[in-house]
Parts: sequence; C-alpha cells; structure tokens
Amino acid sequence: MKKYIIICVVVFGTILNTHANPCQMDKISKIEVINDDYERIPSSELTPAVVEEILKEYPTSKLGAAYRNSKGIFKLIMVLKSGTRRTVYIDPYGNWITKKK
Repeated sequence: MKKYIIICVVVFGTILNTHANPCQMDKISKIEVINDDYERIPSSELTPAVVEEILKEYPTSKLGAAYRNSKGIFKLIMVLKSGTRRTVYIDPYGNWITKKK
C-alpha cells in the first residue's frame, strides 16, 4: 500500500512539473543614442575669447579635440596634466557652460 502512495505522489509531482510554465525573465535592453550634433573642428577655428579662457582655466592642459554645434557652442576635450580627459563646454564669447546630465 505504501508503494502505491509513493508511486501516486511521484506521478502527480511529475505531471505538475511537466505542466508548469517556465518563468522566463524578460530581457529589457535600453539603448539610448544621444545625438548632440557636435562636429569636429580644427583648433584654429576657436574664437580668441575661447582660446583666452582655455589658457586661463587650463594653463597646463592640452586640447585633445574641439567640436562645435549649430548654436556655436564649443565642446572641448581637455587632456589634463595627470593624463585624464575632461569634457568642457564654452560659448563663442568665452563663457563656460555647465551641462546637466
């Protein structure tokens, strides 16, 4: 009698196991592409006010790259003396701009 009960429990467990819905984790991948419409420019296209501010704020740094958008805002990649890179924004008149993330 015990064998029949054990067999029934095993069969019942097997039936439930085969009919159980597998729990699938939905993979949500979010990819954001931010187009800030900056185009790379040579450093010779920087305005004198911008060059003056760069030399005043970052006297020991080097200009890694310069970009300009359609509004005339410059995006500058500064290579600091320590080797780290810092992205700064400045308008054509030499006013620093703080970008909020």
